[in-house]
Amino acid sequence: MSLRHALLGLLSEGPASGYDLLKLFDNSLANVWPATQSQLYGELGRLADAGLITVQSEGARGRKEYAVTDAGRAELRHWMLEVKPTWIQRYDMLLRVFFFGQISTDDAIAYLREQQRTGAEAVDHLTEVGQMIADYDDDFTVYGRVALEWGLRFNRLHQEWAEWAIQEVKAHDRSSSADPCKPSDEHGA
Repeated sequence: MSLRHALLGLLSEGPASGYDLLKLFDNSLANVWPATQSQLYGELGRLADAGLITVQSEGARGRKEYAVTDAGRAELRHWMLEVKPTWIQRYDMLLRVFFFGQISTDDAIAYLREQQRTGAEAVDHLTEVGQMIADYDDDFTVYGRVALEWGLRFNRLHQEWAEWAIQEVKAHDRSSSADPCKPSDEHGA
């Protein structure tokens, strides 16, 4: 997904100013695709230059309200139906796990406890978001809840995996220290 398609999707729901889009973005899409204010406004300019959105009206202090064009709707539809989604191929957190042998068991467990905490905090945050939108039934909110559920399940999985991994690290530490034939670990793991 790109910021371009996120903005086209938001504007497909109805015209909005950059400020309105930023607020809407922060309260919804930022959970799956974060963006800064400068990125958002820069992309709005590129979308307008490409003819995918238009400035529908201008107000006080240069406030512009943008609307998606037919070409923008066609681009969004093309992206949604014809462009295959990319899967995460790099996961920084798991790369570190591969090298746990280079740190102490206590440090590895502390790292995993942080992952557990991160998952729990994300679940709490997404649960709050779900409660805030529970009474709405417009398309954006209904399908937003579908995406939100994926986030809840993913973060619960992250949390459960970290709990399991802590037990694996502890078990490995016990078996390593109990095996007199195993060479000593220079790194304290």
